[in-house]
Amino acid sequence: MKHFSWIFAVAILFFASCGQQSKNNASEAGAANNEAEVSEVAAENTNETGAAENETAEEAELQQFTDIALPGTDNKVFKVSDYVAKNKLTLIDFWASWCGPCRAEMPYVVKAYSAFHKQGFEIVGVSLDQDREAWLNAIRDLQLLWPQMSDLKGWECAGAQAYGVQSIPANVLIDQKGRIVASDLRGDALYRQVEKLLAE
Repeated sequence: MKHFSWIFAVAILFFASCGQQSKNNASEAGAANNEAEVSEVAAENTNETGAAENETAEEAELQQFTDIALPGTDNKVFKVSDYVAKNKLTLIDFWASWCGPCRAEMPYVVKAYSAFHKQGFEIVGVSLDQDREAWLNAIRDLQLLWPQMSDLKGWECAGAQAYGVQSIPANVLIDQKGRIVASDLRGDALYRQVEKLLAE
């Protein structure tokens, strides 16, 4: 009988010890899980902060546009900034009536204008012409429906000099905050870029 009582006591102590160990293991596992969750949250916060900082840095790197004020086809001076403030995207398009590559590029520019003008896309043409009649005839023949400006000084054009234009066609794309978001977009690249930026 004493032998049986001794075995029973040992068994109770064993199960009590196992129960305590299980509780300890459960506590340790819970603590480990909590630490893992905290680490995951910290990592997510770090990633979000890093992404925000990168986005801010990218925005800071964008150059502000230089305004241009020149006479329009009616001889009245207007500014590019008048259109930048009113539209989501504004393209300054440098061209001339005597420029063959410029004329070849115009169908792509017309295509983008027709597709996105009502969505907030505007164009301001800056001509490097010297002959007023040739300039006006080209606007009509190429069906350029957007605002046009020129001081009729050819390569001495103040607008071209403001952007360091050394060859045409050339262009710069500006957002409503006045930042240059793209430049020298040729062919369908203009259409795709405007479409992408308007969708953001």
